Amino acid sequence: MSDIIRINRVSKTFGEGASMVTAMEDVSLTIKAGEFIVFLGPSGCGKSTLLRMIAGLSDTSRGSIMVDGRAVDGRDPSVGMVFQTYTSFPWLTVQDNIGFGLDLANTGSRARTEKVDSLLKRVSLTRFAKSYPSQLSGGMQQRVAIARALAVEPQILLMDEPFGALDALTRVEMQTFLLDLWSQDQKTVIFVTHDIDEAMLLADRIVVFSPHPGRIAEIIDVDIPHPRTIDETEREDFDRLRHRLRRLLFSMAKNAA
Repeated sequence: MSDIIRINRVSKTFGEGASMVTAMEDVSLTIKAGEFIVFLGPSGCGKSTLLRMIAGLSDTSRGSIMVDGRAVDGRDPSVGMVFQTYTSFPWLTVQDNIGFGLDLANTGSRARTEKVDSLLKRVSLTRFAKSYPSQLSGGMQQRVAIARALAVEPQILLMDEPFGALDALTRVEMQTFLLDLWSQDQKTVIFVTHDIDEAMLLADRIVVFSPHPGRIAEIIDVDIPHPRTIDETEREDFDRLRHRLRRLLFSMAKNAA
């Protein structure tokens, strides 16, 4: 697999002078096309800050980020993003929310209809095409958000704790749904979470961040083949990985106190 994202010695500061805060310091990482990468760490460790810089929503203070050989400079249509909060437009139906990016790209009517109908089927929302976001459950709203991100066929999908606001059962359903989509498309996914079990279930590699300022503490390969199910997280190899991650996170929290 070829490298699609190169992060080189990136730092991020906020404010100036005595009030300046260093949110992230000297982070370097290379991500290959088709990888499922999880950023794991406590709140305030810079996971979401780095994701926003990859997306072009925030500038680096130092260092560089390259996506598919190009320096990040503002929003890139090859990069899609899904946030934790429900971001559907409440005045648009499900099908119009999914087709929003296609409208911005001046996609023809027939091609738009075909793409939206295909995505509605993939995310199991065909019978809710004419519904509005307020009529949907949280999990369904996140399916809309994922479908909208996929509609413009991005190479890279960035996901900032997209299932964090969901109840436990719906969260598991959405994790399974996402793995199914990824196995079909093999897009490059970067997924932010602070949940260890979620990270283990999803990731090819887990990038663990330490806080204050955010740095990469360790990168862990998850050498457990896909497809994975939630039941498999009780396996002995998952259990060893769980304990390793817990020890690492607890150690960082103790040192930061």
